[in-house]
Amino acid sequence: MERPAWAPRSIDISVPSVSRIYDFYLGGSHNFEVDREAARRAMEFMPGLPKIMQANRAFMRRAVRFAVQEGIDQFLDIGSGIPTFGNVHEVVRAARPGARVVYVDHDPVAVAHSQAVLAGAEDADVVAADLLRPQDILTSPQVERLIDLNRPVALLLVAILHFVEDADDPYAAVAELRDALAPGSLLVLTHASYEGIPSSAERAGGAVDVYKDIRNPLVVRSRDEIARFFEGYDMVEPGLVPMPRWRPGTAPEDEDPYAFSGLAGVGRTA
Repeated sequence: MERPAWAPRSIDISVPSVSRIYDFYLGGSHNFEVDREAARRAMEFMPGLPKIMQANRAFMRRAVRFAVQEGIDQFLDIGSGIPTFGNVHEVVRAARPGARVVYVDHDPVAVAHSQAVLAGAEDADVVAADLLRPQDILTSPQVERLIDLNRPVALLLVAILHFVEDADDPYAAVAELRDALAPGSLLVLTHASYEGIPSSAERAGGAVDVYKDIRNPLVVRSRDEIARFFEGYDMVEPGLVPMPRWRPGTAPEDEDPYAFSGLAGVGRTA
């Protein structure tokens, strides 16, 4: 397999990547056949996976615009993935020029792409770091340059926490990040759940098994387990809901049934 210029030498392009699979679902071009094969296997069990990812991105854009309307001009997007059309910094620039964005990912492909997209940008940057090591993020030169933790920040944890197993204690990492944020900060979160999936949990479990096979386990949590990530936050209306039902711009009834798979919410620190 020929290595394209955009793929860092340090990565094994024969192994599927969650970031590149996500890129494929969204119709992107930064993925390999090994990623597409894994995605197609998962779609045999859940053919609506691309619809879920599109609903996820649409929620993220609405939540970012809401944060801007609330006066927030700093965004920390952890688990940002490979940049795609309508990414956070593009939405922010359109809504509030001069606002600042820091992306964080531990996938070298996602980081390399973000660096290329953001080359020369004064208002956005990317950090190679892991959600489970919050201090590496908070003390990074990029965050120290662009984010003032003494003022409200929008913390985005969009479609990342379901890739962290309970044994790694994602709740502790999320709480550590929360404690570093100023009052009035927002947590923007989406998470996989069997709630709302228009098929049986057993069949959806086949797609979960595909991620387990590629050594990127997908942890499907219950509503109560997802709500625990919002401890210390006051939920913004309408609360923790299916993605199309969070402050929709169009009638949710027009959405594909698969778009209602998984939950989304925004919380505000007191």
